[in-house]
Amino acid sequence: MIKEVKTSKSDTPPPEMNGILEASIPRYVRVTGTLNNRFVEFEFSIGDPELCVELVMQFEQFREFCKQHKAVELTAEQCAWLDYERLKWQFGQAGVSE
Repeated sequence: MIKEVKTSKSDTPPPEMNGILEASIPRYVRVTGTLNNRFVEFEFSIGDPELCVELVMQFEQFREFCKQHKAVELTAEQCAWLDYERLKWQFGQAGVSE
């Protein structure tokens, strides 16, 4: 028999915080490619574009995903900056000096 797990009041944010944290943290997508003219390869990040997950979805799913998460596509300039930052750490240590 499975026991019901009761959550304490501290497990959930106070009512006045519901939705505030979610709306206040920006979300980003960076399209990195397509597969077979059917799928979109992209990076998704919350708050910091340098920390992301790589995902693959069909085009319509990608559009819905972006809409649901209110994700903003990174500009070409932002993508170039990210590439530059990642290049610094290509070999496990800072390799490009500013």
